Amino acid sequence: MSAIFEDAPALPRWLENELPFRRRVARIDGRRIHFIDEGAGTPVVLMHGNPTWCFLWRKVITRLRDRGGLRLIAPDLLGLGLSDKLRAPSDHRLDVHAQAIASLLDALELEGAVIAAQDWGGPIGVGAAMLRASSRPDFVRGLVLANTAVLEPKRPFRTTAFHRFSHMPIASDVAFRGALFPVPILHRVQGDPRSIGSREKAAYAWPLRRWSDRAAPLGLARMVPDREEHPSVPFLDRLGAFVRAYRGPAALVWGERDPILGRALARHREALPHASIEVTSAGHFLQEEVPDELAHAIRSVAGV
Repeated sequence: MSAIFEDAPALPRWLENELPFRRRVARIDGRRIHFIDEGAGTPVVLMHGNPTWCFLWRKVITRLRDRGGLRLIAPDLLGLGLSDKLRAPSDHRLDVHAQAIASLLDALELEGAVIAAQDWGGPIGVGAAMLRASSRPDFVRGLVLANTAVLEPKRPFRTTAFHRFSHMPIASDVAFRGALFPVPILHRVQGDPRSIGSREKAAYAWPLRRWSDRAAPLGLARMVPDREEHPSVPFLDRLGAFVRAYRGPAALVWGERDPILGRALARHREALPHASIEVTSAGHFLQEEVPDELAHAIRSVAGV
């Protein structure tokens, strides 16, 4: 996979101060993927979800960087952060996102990587690792999963009110694009609502400040399967088999006060019985609340 690497575009001063890391852009298959690339050593791929970007991992990156021994790669998903935007919600497909990250990992020539993932970063990041492991069986060194879902969907399908709303014609488009939903209410899914205040919300909103760039939050919400025919189902079924067959180092760091995926811990504990488990009082975006616990789990799984 050929790629052209460039320096990342500048950020406003207030955001630069929050992200004092090496940032790069990879041009792959005509699309630009922005990512943090900090440190040297065992590669750790830090995957965010909806509606965030690599900014979400800043506290964890700082803690891991200061002790050394790790190369920290934190990509922005297509449509989010400083990566290229996909213009329509229907452009957002799980297989498309996973292949884009797999192409980035291939272009970076990473081997023996730890995948640390939260929210949609789980199926996309672990899915990308699955795609790469098909030709490089030793690619995955370890997994650190945090309030995500990397298993086959439960049948019958049951979605949250949030995800049902995302399928409502007109109303969902007005809310997600017009009001930048769900950024204004991110604090409501936290254990400590103060962990995502006005400054954090401004940081998550900044890459989506143009109406035309706001397809991703709605598109990613609609990627949650609600029926057998949903396009995410075949990939998730394959991913579930991959995760259940995985026998390498693994850790589950969970926020029990997450109203979205807090209850998903039980299934992942059953699928990865050898994984270490740390249950915290955090909510959905653990990186904002328990960065020390996440950093510790990543170091433990990486063996450094």
